[in-house]
Amino acid sequence: MKKEENSLYKFDSLSDFHRVFGLPKPVHPLISFIDIKDVQAPPKDFPNLIVLDFYKIGYKTNLCSRAKYGQNYYDFGEGGLVFTSPHQTFETPDGGAASGKMLFFHPDFLLSYPLAKKIRQYGFFSYAANEALHLSAKEKDTIMSVFAIIDDELNNRIDDFSQDVMISQIELLLNYSNRFYKRQFITHKAVNNDIVLKLEEILDEYFNTEKSLSKGIPTVQYLAEQLNISASYLSDMLRSYTGQNAQQHIHNRLIEKAKEILSTSTLSVAEIAYQLGFEHPQSFSRLFKTKTNLSPLEFRQSFN
Repeated sequence: MKKEENSLYKFDSLSDFHRVFGLPKPVHPLISFIDIKDVQAPPKDFPNLIVLDFYKIGYKTNLCSRAKYGQNYYDFGEGGLVFTSPHQTFETPDGGAASGKMLFFHPDFLLSYPLAKKIRQYGFFSYAANEALHLSAKEKDTIMSVFAIIDDELNNRIDDFSQDVMISQIELLLNYSNRFYKRQFITHKAVNNDIVLKLEEILDEYFNTEKSLSKGIPTVQYLAEQLNISASYLSDMLRSYTGQNAQQHIHNRLIEKAKEILSTSTLSVAEIAYQLGFEHPQSFSRLFKTKTNLSPLEFRQSFN
């Protein structure tokens, strides 16, 4: 366990984590499954933020009674899943304050398996805590059944096939989570629609006040901060809602604005490019042609 500054602790091993929180030694050095009720409170002066070198998938039954999405709240009664990738910061478990399960696994546990690369495709490992996956009763039963298999493998069946089985169950857990997040995006269509409308307002204001002249092309991170959601959640929500990720959405709005300026002004292509936040006119022309199959000048000519 290494102390970082005065308010953050970094755990380099599962053994360190187990020791600090009063848990039995892990049966495997690279993967651990914990019942949250067994977690004991850390020392009194222990920091409230920690960093792990592991992936964490945590299920809490009392994650929150009202979950926030953007500026709105939704009620959930079955708890939810929170995903954390290595080196992310999260709150220190306080021991006995919640119930649920936590699965930890080191990236090295996945080495030589396809999941080692594929796991980077699961964007929810970068979601904020208030963008947790909230489960229905049936979904909860599904997740708990996968957890039970992993727990059984760890505690009763360590053999030559255990790692294969546990990794297949981790991948199954992630695929179920993808499915359930898709359901969550659909069932929260109203709040997602509000987010999209707010996004359009932000982009309209950004381009109409020429912020792009001073700040450049709006980034996904900038838009996410304005909406009070994580960049990964914004992209995945937009992909589910519109079929395009956040970067594609920004590019489409850029092209719409470019078409408007090309058709209503005599500004040169370079002037339009700079006005929209491009450092180089060639980059603007290349994007415009990719999206429209026409160069900016060809579009202007065809319009006229």
